Amino acid sequence: MRLLTQAEKSRPGFRPTSLAIAVALLLPSLTAQARDYFNPALLQQTGEEGTAPDLSAFENGGQLPGRYPVDIYLNNDKVDSREVTFFQTPDKGLQPCLDAAELAAYGVRVDLFPDLQPAGARCVTLSAIPDGSAEFVFSAQRLDISIPQASVNPRIRGYVPPSQWDEGINAALLNYSFSGVSELDNAQGGSGNSQYVNLRPGLNLGAWRFRNYSTWSRNGGGEGDKWNTVYSYAQRSIVPFKSQLTLGESLAPSDVFDSVPFRGVQLASDDEMLPESLRGYAPVVRGIARSNSAQVIVRQNGYVIYQTTVPAGAFEITDMFPTGGSGDLYVTVKEADGSEQNMVVPFASLPVLQREGRLRFSLTGGQYRAYDTSVEKTPFAQGTAIYGVGKGMTLYTGAQTAEHYRSVAGGIGQNLGALGAVSADVTQSWGEPKDETTRQGQSWRIRYSKSLAETGTHIAIAGYRYSTSGFYTLADVLETYSDNPYALRNERKRNRAELTLSQDLGDERGYLSVGAISEDYWGTGRKTSSWNLGYNNSWDGISYSLNYAMNRNTTSSGAGENSYGKTFERDDVVSLNLSIPLDRWLSKTYASYNVSSSKSRGTVNTAGLNGTALEDNNLNWNVTQGYASKGQGNTGYASANYRGTYGEVNGGYSYSDGQRTMNYGVQGAIVAHADGVTAGQTMGETFGLVKVPCASGVDVNNQTGVSTDYRGYALVPNLMPYRRNDVTLSTETLADNVDLKQTSRTVVPTRGAVVRADYRAQVGQRALMTLIRMDGKAVPFGATVVNEADPDAGSSIVGDGGQVYLAGLKNQGTLHVQWGKEADRQCRVSYRLSQNTSGEGIPAINGQCR
Repeated sequence: MRLLTQAEKSRPGFRPTSLAIAVALLLPSLTAQARDYFNPALLQQTGEEGTAPDLSAFENGGQLPGRYPVDIYLNNDKVDSREVTFFQTPDKGLQPCLDAAELAAYGVRVDLFPDLQPAGARCVTLSAIPDGSAEFVFSAQRLDISIPQASVNPRIRGYVPPSQWDEGINAALLNYSFSGVSELDNAQGGSGNSQYVNLRPGLNLGAWRFRNYSTWSRNGGGEGDKWNTVYSYAQRSIVPFKSQLTLGESLAPSDVFDSVPFRGVQLASDDEMLPESLRGYAPVVRGIARSNSAQVIVRQNGYVIYQTTVPAGAFEITDMFPTGGSGDLYVTVKEADGSEQNMVVPFASLPVLQREGRLRFSLTGGQYRAYDTSVEKTPFAQGTAIYGVGKGMTLYTGAQTAEHYRSVAGGIGQNLGALGAVSADVTQSWGEPKDETTRQGQSWRIRYSKSLAETGTHIAIAGYRYSTSGFYTLADVLETYSDNPYALRNERKRNRAELTLSQDLGDERGYLSVGAISEDYWGTGRKTSSWNLGYNNSWDGISYSLNYAMNRNTTSSGAGENSYGKTFERDDVVSLNLSIPLDRWLSKTYASYNVSSSKSRGTVNTAGLNGTALEDNNLNWNVTQGYASKGQGNTGYASANYRGTYGEVNGGYSYSDGQRTMNYGVQGAIVAHADGVTAGQTMGETFGLVKVPCASGVDVNNQTGVSTDYRGYALVPNLMPYRRNDVTLSTETLADNVDLKQTSRTVVPTRGAVVRADYRAQVGQRALMTLIRMDGKAVPFGATVVNEADPDAGSSIVGDGGQVYLAGLKNQGTLHVQWGKEADRQCRVSYRLSQNTSGEGIPAINGQCR
């Protein structure tokens, strides 16, 4: 058709032709595509008619309806990670099937929208919330829910509402640790062999946690076997009160009074249930060992709660299991030649502070529980209350009562902003020591801290306490009634000062740490003091540290006197440590040098190699050779530690002149649950159970040595209670016959819970199958294939030429193929695979679709 010129159009005799009229009439019926559109007819095979695949579900990135594993985000904040069922809508594509309870758990104020989920409906209607919407981003396996902020409860970073807390599964569990030292040769007549066992069995039933902490020790000095029970209790969370109920043996809080061991009942606040809560202070034990294979023994409240072996040089212990309360740590470093160092590590507490309007409380009643004394069953009661009154101020008070004893306390805390925080209190006591009249007195205490959260540079905890001559603690009075000849009597603290400081000097100037405690007593010349000073830095990959330790324990009779099983001595130790990476020559290997000097031991020089080995760095090893100027001459030490799926083992060997020593140990955990028994590494208080049935050897990311056992189960230690924990599996460690629909799960355990993270694995053979119809033509592109033996596993998409990748197949089975709703657009494939295809690559086979 020729286009008319403007001149022709302007002629008086112009008339439109019949063809032009027909085109004009058709124009209104033509619709323009406002988006990219792919015509599925282009995928038809040559010569075919009416078999164009139905790709409507995939337009604009859509997918077929079904269940998909997704990360769920509410207003760009991740709130969950799980499988969600999606259904098709005509205008919004796939939409999630969620109920109102789930939205409420995520923080949506569902009570404002009564039509959100009509009676009998399985899923909510998000359109009932003005501007509410949901979008499934398939490529990222992400569900984005958008709700106006006014319809969502205020969210505090890191905080998870109680509706999402998981009490975990019912399980019986056991943490165990065994260590021993054998003196193969000792010309000085040492103590021979010694062993130590730490057992922490437990039982989880619903919200209840039943726990026990027992130790066993045997020393070669003729003391024989010795069992001790540190505690046994039942505990559960009381969510409305944000507290823990404890029945049995534990320790009363130490915020207001010195911690008291008890047997009875306690209801006490648990700050970890709260957003932005104050976290408890955990002590770090630092010291300097003067010889290889030195034993470090930590006691608290008379019980041995930790024991390990360390090489010569500075050491730091940060992995002690909490004993449920506080109390100073008495540390003994037993050297290879039998000599000992003794020091006190303060279990310091932060200044007493609470957020405005927050009440922290504890109510304890029962019997006083002492270590090996006849006053253990004395009835007592204690109550404390701490309240944030606003403007950074906190008021607190408490009372204690027992036979022969009463005390009350009161104090005030103040947040000073950039200057830190401080609290001060006074305790008034009335006590009746045995064979004495009633004594009364006061104890004044002040505590200060400047926290890392406020400055980003350092943490400091300082405390000072002064007690008058008439002041007695509950333990001071009750111990005077003890039949134990070793009980401390008339050794009441007069002054106590403590300091813990960690300072980042900034600008690559290094890191400084200081720990100190000093005490003296009424009625005796006894004084104790311990200092630890450390400086750490690095240069060009070389790490170095300088450490100083001073321990002085004296009595009125001078140093060296033995009283209550403690050896009082004076010693100063200085050490220098260097660590040099050898990656240019030996991967994951370091050279080390240490020199330490003390008045009693002289100078010890050691040089060695240490590093990690194996693919997941499961194996740590250390070899050193040294020379001591006094006593031992040449020294040597070798050790190895392996962390694996079923636990952790370690061993070491040391020698010096006239002495050879071997140490060994094993630790781990065993959990019995509904699906069987699973062994793993030491779990900690709260932990997870990974369940990937039939998928063995799958690693858990960021957990050294943690992988699924032969049944597909694994223990994941040290999860944070009341917080979201992401448990992610490593796809690189999947076997050739295993595919995972989801590799990450989010769990929110309560305190002490065993939470299960379930993963769906497609375990079986893989195949690249070409699907052929009865007429000899390939199944169309875009058709979906479902394994009838596992329909919940989802569908696979047919590619060009009828090819489809399939996983999790049994040796034989049936597939359902569909590329439309009509009967002639569906068929089934019966297949049979070779028994030996697994692990031999992906076979390419044909499948007849009938």
